[in-house]
Amino acid sequence: MIDPAALIARAPIETRHQLTAKDSILYALGIGADELTFTYEAKLQALPMMAVILAYPGFFWRDPAYGADWKRLLAGEESVTIHRPLPSEGSFIGRTRFEGVEDKGPDKGAVVLVSRTIEGEDGTPYATDRRTAFLRGDGGCGSAGAAIPRPAAVPTDRVPDEIVTLPTAPNQALVYRLSGDLNPLHIDPEVARSAGFERPILHGLCSYGVAGRAVLRALAGNDAARLTRLDARFSAPVYPGETIETHIWREADGRAQFECWAAERSVRVLTHGTAELT
Repeated sequence: MIDPAALIARAPIETRHQLTAKDSILYALGIGADELTFTYEAKLQALPMMAVILAYPGFFWRDPAYGADWKRLLAGEESVTIHRPLPSEGSFIGRTRFEGVEDKGPDKGAVVLVSRTIEGEDGTPYATDRRTAFLRGDGGCGSAGAAIPRPAAVPTDRVPDEIVTLPTAPNQALVYRLSGDLNPLHIDPEVARSAGFERPILHGLCSYGVAGRAVLRALAGNDAARLTRLDARFSAPVYPGETIETHIWREADGRAQFECWAAERSVRVLTHGTAELT
């Protein structure tokens, strides 16, 4: 079981990342993009959602030093703020910190808030990634540190202004994991069954990337530089090969709210989505 106080007291994990154009293309393919602006090196734009994998320290929860029941871990919420458009190649430094732990109680799990700043080697800030991990097997550990943010719910009094439907491929998780998230839950049937799933599930951050593609397509004409923030809560898993339907509500001042559904099962898979655009 995790020790909340010890977790928050840990020194930041510093990660260096030499990003190539090939890496940017691989990330785009991992979230199902097929537009040449995101997949062709001659005119390449980096997708802003790629901040989730930049200078990422890897699946550290599997290290016994953390004490986590890593097989039962799920993505909770994700928030990325883009301070300036991401380049498609370059050198980055990430510093990952543990900010807070909220104990839901025995048999209910614990939520851990993890933040990562992403800078160029010269100190230029590019993005801030804040996410929560839902450790289903670590309830009863106690709470510590900062409070877990509560995202805003989408409108319930009107129909969405845009609906974007995007497929995922049966091998989507096999491609996405090559961008650095090697949690075996997404490839190993035995690990997936031990976690309570019928088969490997899609990475939550892959579903998040698909939602970002939908927002860019519907609201920004696929101009990657216009998306400056993307938040979402993971409410249910997506299985590779399912279709993700993103419902989008336009708001004032360049904001939008969204949620995503696994169309074949009529299951809401991402909720509390917020996007900010210039």
